[in-house]
Amino acid sequence: MSIRLILASESPRRRELLSGLGLPFEILPAHADEHCDLSDPTAYAEELARRKGRAVADTLTSAQGETVVVVSADTVVATDREILGKPRDRDDAIRMISELSGTTHRVITGIALTVNGVTHSSYEVTEVTVDPIPREEIERYVDTGDPMDKAGAYGIQGDFSRWVRGIKGCYFNVVGLPMNALNRLWFECMGAYPS
Repeated sequence: MSIRLILASESPRRRELLSGLGLPFEILPAHADEHCDLSDPTAYAEELARRKGRAVADTLTSAQGETVVVVSADTVVATDREILGKPRDRDDAIRMISELSGTTHRVITGIALTVNGVTHSSYEVTEVTVDPIPREEIERYVDTGDPMDKAGAYGIQGDFSRWVRGIKGCYFNVVGLPMNALNRLWFECMGAYPS
């Protein structure tokens, strides 16, 4: 079976993680409606991942005998009060990190595989505990620009890592693509592991 693999994301972190499968893939960013009224963060992330996969799949045609597989994902950070996506601006990033400071929150990534137009999805949840962060340190971090394209306004793999006391669950989920969950979903959809 010939597989055409597509990542529906411009995220360099997702691109790096997906390359770990050892399969060649294309990058086609998804342009999907990301407005969602769902209040459950797992349903929210999974729905947006499905929308992104379908948006890209709808633009493709497959060659005879080719299986087109679109990998899409959406990551959110959930506190007891709200679902945090990417910050709108500097003040929003400061607000988000201040809310996460000294607490444990959940990072949820919805993942979807759209195989020849049929979408299958799942999600992964990881708990992240963050030390209390002084306001001046929050502002310093935000001013690096690093939080602006990340759910919850932080990246665990960078400078913010020094404030992360611990995680419970999949580290790669917090980075943006839970590889174990993707591997399981791939097997469910394709009947074999990626190779």
